[in-house]
Amino acid sequence: MVGESGGAAFVFVYLLCIALIGLPILVSEWLLGRRGQKNPASTMSELARTANKPKAWAIVGISGIIGAFLILSFYSVIGGWSLYYTLNSVSGAFSGQDADGIGALFNGMLSNPGLLLLGHSVFMLLVIGIVARGVTKGLEGAVRILMPVLALLLVVLIGYGMSTGHFGEALTYMFNPDWSKLTAETVLAALGHAFFTPLFGDGHYDGLRLLPG
Repeated sequence: MVGESGGAAFVFVYLLCIALIGLPILVSEWLLGRRGQKNPASTMSELARTANKPKAWAIVGISGIIGAFLILSFYSVIGGWSLYYTLNSVSGAFSGQDADGIGALFNGMLSNPGLLLLGHSVFMLLVIGIVARGVTKGLEGAVRILMPVLALLLVVLIGYGMSTGHFGEALTYMFNPDWSKLTAETVLAALGHAFFTPLFGDGHYDGLRLLPG
């Protein structure tokens, strides 16, 4: 999408949306979480009571919970796809395959409901297991492991691309700025990505018990 939407021009708009819209929302959610230290709905209800405002403000927190649930409904499916691709990569199923061959594997996965259900179920069990352990042992523990693994994978993929593919041409295609491709549609796409990258506005920061100071 970056290359087709203006390259570096699209990235600039994306970062601008994060700085001007996303970060203020993120800071607001952190402050709400620090004041309420409860789930999003209870936090908004408690803050509204403290400020002598209508209890209907709890709807803001409830809408965040609903939004997070809807996001999970399709992220969990994509997570199942990722697990399937990870297993295929480790087993060498992609070795010697061209783009058409890999596309055929993907289409085969999509046409297999049992496989899709299995991937989704395994992913959800992993998520439930992590969340059930709490913020410190669960989420923080998983982040300490998964983020370095993600960084390592990115380095490996970049090294592989530099050694086997047309890295220079790909870099130029993705990041050469083409301001003529910036339209209202691409700006909205950049705004959408800015919200989905750190998941602004879904209330998942509200319940964190932030340390004072």
